[in-house]
Amino acid sequence: MNIDKAISGRRSTREYTTEAVDENVIRRLINAAAQAPSAVNQQPWTFTVIRDQAVLDRISREAKAYMLKTMPAGPHSAHFHSLLNDENFHIFYHAPVLILISGNAPGQWIVEDCALAAENLMLAAYADGLGTCWIGFAQRFLDTPQGKHALGLPAEWTPVAPIIVGHPKSAPAPVSHKAPEIRWVG
Repeated sequence: MNIDKAISGRRSTREYTTEAVDENVIRRLINAAAQAPSAVNQQPWTFTVIRDQAVLDRISREAKAYMLKTMPAGPHSAHFHSLLNDENFHIFYHAPVLILISGNAPGQWIVEDCALAAENLMLAAYADGLGTCWIGFAQRFLDTPQGKHALGLPAEWTPVAPIIVGHPKSAPAPVSHKAPEIRWVG
């Protein structure tokens, strides 16, 4: 797939079929993620793959409760509170796979490095006809002792990018993008 088509066509997918994602496909996506650039070529990432729906259900419940207790006020607070209080809302949208990208080494750019890996993973998934979505509602919870324990993550790791992956029920609608603000200096 042409890179411009992948960049302009990839969308956050929030409706998935129950079809499993093949392990070889997951490995290919992780290999694409691992090709991302990283500061001083440290490649400070690790990939945790969760396919157990009971684990995802439990993390969804615990992350929702955590977010309700700790979410700061903001322009979308009422909407987020409504979603998080809905017992039928599943933060992982019942996707068959969660790939959590975590920083596994100390460093001042692990968040940026893991985010670059996440974008590679999401573009590769789109090129394979899969849907993805970065689940912000899971991020802060997974970086707590309880969240790390739920996935057996070492305390020193920093969970950065919880990405769900699956076969989309349908193609997400295009979204409009603002024209970039460009400042030229010199």
